[in-house]
Amino acid sequence: MSNNRDPESESEVRERMTRHWLEAEQAVRAYIAGAVRSFVDREDLLQQVALTIARRFDEFDEQRPFLAWALWLAKSRVIDFYRSQNRHQQFLSESLLDKFADTLVQRQEVISRRHEALEHCLEKLPNRSRALIRFKYQDGLRIEQIAETIRSTSASVRVALYRVRNALADCIQARLASESTE
Repeated sequence: MSNNRDPESESEVRERMTRHWLEAEQAVRAYIAGAVRSFVDREDLLQQVALTIARRFDEFDEQRPFLAWALWLAKSRVIDFYRSQNRHQQFLSESLLDKFADTLVQRQEVISRRHEALEHCLEKLPNRSRALIRFKYQDGLRIEQIAETIRSTSASVRVALYRVRNALADCIQARLASESTE
């Protein structure tokens, strides 16, 4: 990141980089785990990738998918790892690493679309249903605690949550289906 930026824009760049990294970290972790057996080596590589991303973030083209760029950097670190060990990649060729990265990028795109559909569908829920979902999944309350909070029975909360989850699943499916026909 260049030194001619004011502190506010530098902060914005760091925030954008952090947001991208948080969205991509699990896929990068999975990519490295698929290429390297040792847990310690995988964690070291993940940290190296994160540091490389931080150092080179100004090279990232915002018009392209961040995950693809992060996986390209991870692939480089994995190859460097095997070279430094004076070992050949016994299990994964470079083309297989590329295919694995492509699969993870596609998977992340599907997850992102599903997440957007979920957000849309949650907004469409009635307030009471949204509150039940929030109590259960955001606040982590048990059924009995939710029932006590809304002055209802555990059985009625279970039924209501069942219905809300089904409604959300149907809404998500419909939203994704409508997107695929556009």
